[in-house]
Amino acid sequence: MKQGRPKALISWSSGKDSAFSLHEIRRVGEFDVVGALTTVTETFDRVSIHGVRQEILQAQLKAAGLPPRIVPIPYPCPNEIYEARMGEQVARAVREGITHIIFGDLFLTDIRAYREQKLVGTGITPVFPLWDRPTLPLALAMIDSGLQAYLATVDLKKLPAEFAGRKFDLQLLADLPDGVDPCGENGEFHTCVVEGPIFSQPLPVVTGERVECDGYGYCDLVLESLPLVGRVGA
Repeated sequence: MKQGRPKALISWSSGKDSAFSLHEIRRVGEFDVVGALTTVTETFDRVSIHGVRQEILQAQLKAAGLPPRIVPIPYPCPNEIYEARMGEQVARAVREGITHIIFGDLFLTDIRAYREQKLVGTGITPVFPLWDRPTLPLALAMIDSGLQAYLATVDLKKLPAEFAGRKFDLQLLADLPDGVDPCGENGEFHTCVVEGPIFSQPLPVVTGERVECDGYGYCDLVLESLPLVGRVGA
């Protein structure tokens, strides 16, 4: 029963780590997840870093049964603007009785420490359900759960551009170059989830144009009903 459980938001990137974090949180049942917090780069109208269209983000959250909480940020985004706008969302959450934010971080201690430091004294407690799980078994568990995703963005210093748009599956894991984390936790790649146990239905997403920008390779992912046009951005 939802009654009596602490209310939480999930930090939703559109990718596999946030999706699997939600799956694990719902499986355990400790929290009532009441919304998804996502930064969107307003210059491109896309999920920040991942470059995923807002139409897909909205379809994801509808299928996951999560009300969106969009945090618009400019491009480029000075850190003070990012922190101010996130701070507004945290304050709003506290006013609404939300006590936790769930993050999909895996092992980067500096990122975890930053999140914890920014939430100290706010009334919000960070939760890291996937923290320190070995990433190859974790990647296999994601795939085995029925989670399906595409690589939306790749760091061209770490992966060839043709990896953008590939499915996150067993063949991808086998093809990753030595030194690339199976979950891309060092920023080697970012994903967009299109199906999984958290969704009421799969999303009809197809791969579109591939572009390179600022050292990253992007694959424009589109819902089948949308045109294959529009810039892929940061």
